[in-house]
Amino acid sequence: MMNRREVLKSVALMLGGAFSAPTLMAMDHWEKKMPVKAETFELSEIQKNIVAEVAEMIIPRTGTPGAKDANVPAFIVMMLQDCYRKPEHVSFVAGLQGLEKRGFLSLNQKEKTEVLKAVEADSLNQMKEYNVKQTKMGDNEDREQMKEVPKGLPYWRLMKELTLLGYFTSEAGIKASFDYVPIPGRLEITKLKPGQKAFAY
Repeated sequence: MMNRREVLKSVALMLGGAFSAPTLMAMDHWEKKMPVKAETFELSEIQKNIVAEVAEMIIPRTGTPGAKDANVPAFIVMMLQDCYRKPEHVSFVAGLQGLEKRGFLSLNQKEKTEVLKAVEADSLNQMKEYNVKQTKMGDNEDREQMKEVPKGLPYWRLMKELTLLGYFTSEAGIKASFDYVPIPGRLEITKLKPGQKAFAY
C-alpha cells in the first residue's frame, strides 16, 4: 500500500515546501475522524460548480484522470465543512464570491485562466497580511480586529492545498502518479528513466 506520509510530502513540495497550519490541523481532524465544532458552512450550487471548475483547472484531465474524476470537489467541500474553522470558511466563501461576481463559469477557458492568474497574484499579498496577523496575535487590539472580521487562510491557498491533497490521497490520483507494485522484490536502488513514475508499495 502507498506510504501516505510520502504522498503528503510530495504534495507539500508542490505547494512550495509545507502545508499551512490550518490545513495541518484539518488533516489531523480528518485522520482521527473527529470533526471540529459544528460551524455553519454552506455553498450555493453555483459556488460548488466554481469549486469543481477551478479544481479541474488546477489538475485537468489529460492522459490521466483530472480533479473531477478523482471526486476532488466533493472532498474540498467535505474538508471545509468538517475540518476547518470559521475564519477559513469566511475567506474561502469570499474568494468564491469574487469569482462569481466576475461571471467565472460563463468565461471561456483563456479568460478563466487569466482570472485565476490574477487571483493567485492577489493571494501573495493576502498571504503576507495573513502571516503578519498571525505573528501579532499577542496584541489585544489585533485580537479585537480579528474577532470583528474573522478571516483565515486566503481562498487561493486553501483551494490549491485541498485540490492537491484530495487528488493525491485518492485512488485515482495515486494510480495516475505512481506505478503500483503490490509484491516488491528485493530492496535495491532503482534509477528511474525520464518520465517514469515513482513506485508505490
